Amino acid sequence: MLQSGACANCDRAIAGPDQKFCPTCGQTTPAHRIDWHFLGHELEHSVLHMDRGIFYSLKELMLRPGHLMRDYIEGRRANQVKPMLLLMISAALVVLLGRFLLGGDLIGPSLQAGAGYVEGSSVGVEGGAAAAASAKTAVAVKDWINAHLAAFTLLLLPFQAGAFWLAFKGRGLNYPEWLVISAFLTVQTFIFMAAAVLVQRWLPSAQMWVVPFAFLYLVFSLVQYFQSSSRWKTALRALLGFILFTVVSSLISAAAGFVLVSMSMHG
Repeated sequence: MLQSGACANCDRAIAGPDQKFCPTCGQTTPAHRIDWHFLGHELEHSVLHMDRGIFYSLKELMLRPGHLMRDYIEGRRANQVKPMLLLMISAALVVLLGRFLLGGDLIGPSLQAGAGYVEGSSVGVEGGAAAAASAKTAVAVKDWINAHLAAFTLLLLPFQAGAFWLAFKGRGLNYPEWLVISAFLTVQTFIFMAAAVLVQRWLPSAQMWVVPFAFLYLVFSLVQYFQSSSRWKTALRALLGFILFTVVSSLISAAAGFVLVSMSMHG
């Protein structure tokens, strides 16, 4: 225990040992010295605790995603990890798994499929050049996303939120709230990506199923969130939002690939 008579953060006097938080700044009182007991306590309550923390948020996000997101939007956040923190943690997990189990190639088949043109086929010279350029662009985009997955995810998040805000306009959610929901939905995608990486050894095509599973879970989550509305209408709006986001992200990826290829040619 550090200083018991005053808040370690703002020096306000502490009323007594029963006062758990400083009324001025919110600092935990009294502050404890960092030792093995302190680290174990933090691990238990921040990560491993069954009714709050990271594991709780991940469990609820996969079992009751619509209810978890509605609780957060409506202010019931005491037991939940902040969505952006959860997003960064899940992104880091996927990157680490991909680096150790896939040699860093997380995108793999999803973007590389268009790069597999056949040399010496019967396409014309112009067609072969176009295919080669397309393949080079796809590989450049794949390599950049593999190296900057977290940055690319954050770059796309506002566009994903905008797509669903447009698709669900009139349902009472503003754009910042859709940013929060989009962060939760992206965490779901990362969970599926992590699962695919773990089973890639036994199911080589596992990565190809990430997007379909993520979309189905997205629909399930939003149907559960808007439980008082028609399920079919919610599902159709979710499909519209997903299509809008896919188109925008594809355009951004293509533009990024063009820039990367141009830089490599002039570098």
